[in-house]
Amino acid sequence: MDLIRIIVAILLPPLGVFLQVGIGGAFWLNILLTLFGYIPGIVHAVWVIAKR
Repeated sequence: MDLIRIIVAILLPPLGVFLQVGIGGAFWLNILLTLFGYIPGIVHAVWVIAKR
């Protein structure tokens, strides 16, 4: 299941974080990072998924 979340995180980083932790601080931070740059959003999303 984590492999699917990582693939989703690469395509749509906020969705990958949402599937892992729901709506919370990490989700909003990821939206902000994705708006500032796509790569920081991906890095954060993969980090959140790998951490849990």
